[in-house]
Amino acid sequence: MSTYQCPKGHISTEPDYCSECGTKIQDSPSISVTIEQLDSKTSSTQNTIICPACSASHDSSSGNFCEICGYNFTTGVHGEIPPLKESTNPSPSTPNFLEITITIDPTLRSPESPEPPNQPPIILRLDKDSNLIGRCSEARGINPEVALNFDSAVSHRHALINRQSDGTFTLRDIASTNGTLLNKVELTPMVDADLQDGDELILGHWTRIKVILKNNT
Repeated sequence: MSTYQCPKGHISTEPDYCSECGTKIQDSPSISVTIEQLDSKTSSTQNTIICPACSASHDSSSGNFCEICGYNFTTGVHGEIPPLKESTNPSPSTPNFLEITITIDPTLRSPESPEPPNQPPIILRLDKDSNLIGRCSEARGINPEVALNFDSAVSHRHALINRQSDGTFTLRDIASTNGTLLNKVELTPMVDADLQDGDELILGHWTRIKVILKNNT
């Protein structure tokens, strides 16, 4: 079936006036679209909601979690992650928490980067199941476990370090603006990467993070 592009963005079945809004569309190019495609487009629009945490579009039929920031549309909790893979009980050698060392490395600075601050290394212990890396935002209620407020190229919701059910840890870039490097390899957004002892993250203008796996014993 031939359809026509309305100046307001609608798909019209009439060639002269939009069948949806009535706007004149005479001389607009026709677009060949099947009934199934139109139905799919309508269904997709009806299912789309906006995440209140990061303003990203979300298809409600795809699950309860925002694909970008992990917002739970059911509980209203920020930075959550979908249920993780099931596994066997942790072995005695499984790490109980992570210790990270955050440093500013001026050699990572690009020509467009501002002058890095003079700041000593920061050592943090991460023992939560989900740890947000980013910058604080009082207006948006964002308070990351790993707050990198000194680096303006880090997104407010940049990445997540998650503890899996078997006690291991993964890193997930949550579609940050400038990306995340793990051992000098850029992560694919929203895809988990295993974290190993000694791994190194690079993000922002000049932020370097060293990962150490720790046991309580």
